Amino acid sequence: MNKPSRISEAHRLDIAHRPRRNRKAEWARRLVSEHVLTTSDLIWPLFLIEGKAKRVPVAAMPGVDRLSVDEAVREAERAVKLDIPAIAFFPYTEPHLKDEHGSEAFNESNLVCKACRAIKREFPALGLVTDVALDPYTSHGHDGLVHEHESGDIRILNDETVKALVRQSLNQARAGADVIAPSDMMDGRVGAIREALDAEGFLDVQILAYAAKYASAFYGPFRDALGSAGALKGDKRTYQMDPANSDEALREVELDLDEGADMVMIKPGMPYLDVIRRVKDEFGAPTFAYQVSGEYSMIMAAAERGWIDGDKAMMESLIAFKRAGADGVLTYFAPRAAEKLTAA
Repeated sequence: MNKPSRISEAHRLDIAHRPRRNRKAEWARRLVSEHVLTTSDLIWPLFLIEGKAKRVPVAAMPGVDRLSVDEAVREAERAVKLDIPAIAFFPYTEPHLKDEHGSEAFNESNLVCKACRAIKREFPALGLVTDVALDPYTSHGHDGLVHEHESGDIRILNDETVKALVRQSLNQARAGADVIAPSDMMDGRVGAIREALDAEGFLDVQILAYAAKYASAFYGPFRDALGSAGALKGDKRTYQMDPANSDEALREVELDLDEGADMVMIKPGMPYLDVIRRVKDEFGAPTFAYQVSGEYSMIMAAAERGWIDGDKAMMESLIAFKRAGADGVLTYFAPRAAEKLTAA
């Protein structure tokens, strides 16, 4: 007589459903992977500096240099070879070129414009993304024009700034920028820029709006790289978003899309994965994340101390953006990640 089984029906069901079967081997994990990171997901930000054959390390960002335009052309070639589709520019403006109006932003021979022209001559198929904001060029370090009260309080002038941003955008488009990326968070700037671009015949120049840019503590190394940290008077909380808010991000994104943005950006990235997910679910528009300097530097610092595996942490962080719904990521890890992806 057979003994009755001591395995309950509930336990039989547990045995029948073993999720670990799909994790048993590398080939099996590849077959069921829900999200894939490729080089097509990467935009590589570069810092520019005056001079020739010049590379100046950014102390707070290990492995990142400020580049003269000729060196930026060399890195553009590297991007092409690694199949990175686009690069983005951020200039280190010499102090003597800064003023309260950000006048250097309108100079057709400024660093960004020179880099656009030089790279377009050599690599016309590489996408060029140019940041639109006044903070690299202003003596006070703000993204917009300011009015300083007798008390010393600073007020950012929205509508006057928008006019300046339009001038900056047209200057960059004339130099060959493919994507204008306003990161200033002024109200109404996307619509004004779109109208001006179209009026001058730049119908195909895209707008990547920093639609939800938070007043974050993670920008510190970036501001050092631009040389704007010490100059900043006050803070940016009257125009950048409160980290406590996510419903507000949806309203900001909707406004920018209605005004003509082709793509939207969430910045920073990792602390705001929930916002990326909400934006993608709500609008379905091309949605990007910026893995900002503080995120990059934390991973690099921990890796240098042997506390984490830097490459694994890098790739894990990047796939997290894809999982949250991002179509692409601006990241200083772009060439390093691309090398790993192309070697796989």
